[in-house]
Amino acid sequence: MFGDTIAAISTAWGNSGIAIVRLSGPDSWSIAQRQVRLQTEAPLKARFARNAVLLDEAGEEIDHILVLPFRAPHSYTGEDLVELHCHGGSLAAQRCLELLISGGARMALPGEYTRRAFENGRLDLSQAEAVGALIQARSNEALRAANRTLDGELTRAVGEIYEELTSLGAEIEVGLDFPEEDVPYVADESLAGRLEVVRQSLADLLERCSSGVILREGIRVAIVGRPNAGKSSLLNALLKESRAIVTAIPGTTRDVIEAVLTYRGIPLRLVDTAGITENYHDEVEAIGVERARAAMKEADVCVWVIDGSEPLHQEDVDRVHELADTPHLVVLNKADLPQQISEASLTALIPASTVISVSAAKGLRLDELKESLVGLVSGTGALDTGLNASSRQVEELRGAIASVGTGLKALGDGLDQALVSGCVGDARRSLSRILGGDRDEDLLHEIFGRFCIGK
Repeated sequence: MFGDTIAAISTAWGNSGIAIVRLSGPDSWSIAQRQVRLQTEAPLKARFARNAVLLDEAGEEIDHILVLPFRAPHSYTGEDLVELHCHGGSLAAQRCLELLISGGARMALPGEYTRRAFENGRLDLSQAEAVGALIQARSNEALRAANRTLDGELTRAVGEIYEELTSLGAEIEVGLDFPEEDVPYVADESLAGRLEVVRQSLADLLERCSSGVILREGIRVAIVGRPNAGKSSLLNALLKESRAIVTAIPGTTRDVIEAVLTYRGIPLRLVDTAGITENYHDEVEAIGVERARAAMKEADVCVWVIDGSEPLHQEDVDRVHELADTPHLVVLNKADLPQQISEASLTALIPASTVISVSAAKGLRLDELKESLVGLVSGTGALDTGLNASSRQVEELRGAIASVGTGLKALGDGLDQALVSGCVGDARRSLSRILGGDRDEDLLHEIFGRFCIGK
């Protein structure tokens, strides 16, 4: 598919011990050899590193480097590939790249090395996406989830379910196409049993992938409440730093403040907001309230903060009831002060909500609060066995589960197995898209375009 040779700096920009410039494509070896002088006369050999001197157009020395060549298909991209290891520093690596491009290579596009690995069969699409997740991982748990997918766990799990659906589809089609022939016919009861096993396998896989999405993308937590309830104090206490301005004056926070806290390997994307009230005093405060409401809609979890040292406002109760369809917690703040509201009495008023009494000022019960936040989103999912997955892949799994469920309902309603066959085909296509089987150029461009140049 790719007929040209690309080049890019594969290491981060700036001073470092080593900088790596990578060539990939049919002319990699010849372009590299024209720009270097090997320290010995022996020719380059795949997977053997060689000392060399990088030369400019006039033959002047630029750097003493290491040349590491690979032959197709035994390279990251599946093509001929050469890595030039320069001394760290922006100038040497940049000059090396310029020489390779002037020597016939083209500047690589973002993610093009991994795109070539995908196109050449070195990685499937789920593994390619895991490469990006590995680079962006913010915790050991996210790193392990990305490695599990990169090692092929998701590929194998999807492949096994895909094969069972393929087998089921073929057996159904044989019975439909040759009803008068002496061929095995899948009884509805047997078919329903096998489809139920497939649905459960998909559900188990969805749980592992959903945990992976949480590890990768985190949980967006909106900290909301009436003015002066202690929202900013709670943000600062969770972060253990003074990120938001805290005063005794209601309405101090006028805009949304965002910060990330990693807990149990999960990025908690905390969003501190302006106090929500109908009695704002100026246009700036009104805009802050509007943004707070927008943050509530965008959040995975809302934390409604109530000042426990003051009498309960009906507005707090009404707002919490409005959150009934949104994952949420109610935090009774300022537990270090004499309390006007008890955890038990508040729970009685809002029985559908979890209430936690904390003290942002003293740091009381904050770990319990963080555990509750994680539990609201992850449910019973085992984060330590999560697989790296994107939101796209999770939606494909949900689509496959829905298709299998439709097929099961058709069987239960006594409908023709031809309808079930169509549902099985829809589920297979959903699984195929997870691994990149159904090509969508716009999707591939979007996925690989998120990568940095050089990867």
